[in-house]
Amino acid sequence: MTGRIDASIGLPTHDPDKFARRRTLKDCFRTERFMMLRQGARRKQVQTMRRHMTRWLLALVLLGMTNAARAEMAEVAPGVAVTKKTFPARMDEQPFYGFAEKTAEQQKTDADFLAAADKAGSREAVSAAAIERGWGHLDRGNFPEAGKRFNQAWLLAPERSAIYHGFAVITAARFGDLEHAKELFKVALRQPKQRRTLKADYGRLLLKAKRPAEAKTILEEGVREAPDFADGWVSLGLARLQTDDAAGACAAATEANKLKLSRGAMIDLLLLKRQGACS
Repeated sequence: MTGRIDASIGLPTHDPDKFARRRTLKDCFRTERFMMLRQGARRKQVQTMRRHMTRWLLALVLLGMTNAARAEMAEVAPGVAVTKKTFPARMDEQPFYGFAEKTAEQQKTDADFLAAADKAGSREAVSAAAIERGWGHLDRGNFPEAGKRFNQAWLLAPERSAIYHGFAVITAARFGDLEHAKELFKVALRQPKQRRTLKADYGRLLLKAKRPAEAKTILEEGVREAPDFADGWVSLGLARLQTDDAAGACAAATEANKLKLSRGAMIDLLLLKRQGACS
């Protein structure tokens, strides 16, 4: 009876299975959507965890690098620290004895040397003599002997600028480490009793390191402090030429021509004149 009434008024016939099927289909869609949402949330969690892990790992690496950098520094005079560097040479030929741990016998030798310097008058005076001998060996290109003398001077008076200046020249010319040489030059510029040629030599290093603008600034100061040092004028001329100042380069070449040139400076001067088209 109920079925007829429903049919006569156009109502849909009640089919419990049909509604059950609809509910089941909706439930399936809801379940699938819920699962997708859960999977998306999990992916976000994993991505967040990965980002945090990456940050932590990066922080640990940077911390390790910082600690390593600190470990590589060594105090070589009161208030003066430099990067610990070793080179393929005898211990006494490397700057600061290659930062090697000395044996008891070597320590006794150092103590005897210092005691002898004290008897001779003063450590400052003996250090100055060792420095001059070191520079004499450098002028002759004898880097091993120069290294030995600068190390002796360092034992006696480690604060003197000329020691770091000499070590910088050896580091660049013998061992080819321009960056460490630059570090030593910077120390030399802060220390007392500087040689007149310090800025000229530092400027020359900056030229070799292909930093002509920096070199020009320091070399301008160098020729003012040591106007009779021909090599400084030649280096300044090259720095000016490499910074597009041909006229200034030729003016520096003219000044260099008035002075006594080293063998290396003579070759550089010829190159300067040719490249700068100097008359």
